[in-house]
Amino acid sequence: MPISGSTLVRRQLGRRLRRLREAAGKSERDVETAKLLSRTKLWRIESGKTAIKVADVRALCWLYGADAPTTDALAGLAVGTTEQGWWEDYREAVPDWFGLYIGLEAAASEIRIYDPELVHGLLQTPAYVRALWEAGAGDRSEQAVQGQINLRMQRQRSIRDRVPPLRVAVVLGAGVLARSVGGAQVMAEQVDRLCELSKLDHIDIRVLTWDAGAHAAMHTGAFTILDFDDPDDPAVVYLETHTGARYLERPEELDQYRRIFDLICVKAVPIEEYVP
Repeated sequence: MPISGSTLVRRQLGRRLRRLREAAGKSERDVETAKLLSRTKLWRIESGKTAIKVADVRALCWLYGADAPTTDALAGLAVGTTEQGWWEDYREAVPDWFGLYIGLEAAASEIRIYDPELVHGLLQTPAYVRALWEAGAGDRSEQAVQGQINLRMQRQRSIRDRVPPLRVAVVLGAGVLARSVGGAQVMAEQVDRLCELSKLDHIDIRVLTWDAGAHAAMHTGAFTILDFDDPDDPAVVYLETHTGARYLERPEELDQYRRIFDLICVKAVPIEEYVP
């Protein structure tokens, strides 16, 4: 699985365009007044959430007073924002807001995951995926279920096939393993998968036991921290809801979530010690 693609290019280009705008002393209103882009579209471009046309990049660079080499370089990046990621083949299974996360996940060098409720998609077995989807309120047709299974299996190649490997650290709430998703056999298979994955050098799976008592993540809910090797692509915290997601990038937000993850790691035990 590639560790680059349109998602990263969009984020990098958006960040550079925002820095150019701010250096030029231009506001979002100035861009709109110049009739180049709406403020909504400019926000989506600068936050890396959409592709951008080469003509729009050149127009923005003109407004910001960028020199020719800078303009040409950013215009070249714009071409890469329209490339399709592999997840585009799963449009029916991937909401637009989740497609951005998959692109980030595919490009990350390290992921830290906390989930008190369910096994993360990177670690789920097909039977566990099926049980989750069939219990949901969405389309439960065989086609829809199989689409979800195929999507997760494709995502999981990042922890098996990538060179260098994706580093993954996971803390699961004890309730994740106590809840019988799909029945005893499905859960036994899922726990076996977790133990098997945790033996890999680049994967660490821990359980926050009931005996751990109060802990730092009790008020946060599930979250994922994604880090990237490229310094132009800063870390992000991903928070998911049923109908959308939030992406936190401010240093103070990242610091808080890193601190929380470190604190619960200290209280959690390796899954091999927790599972009989």
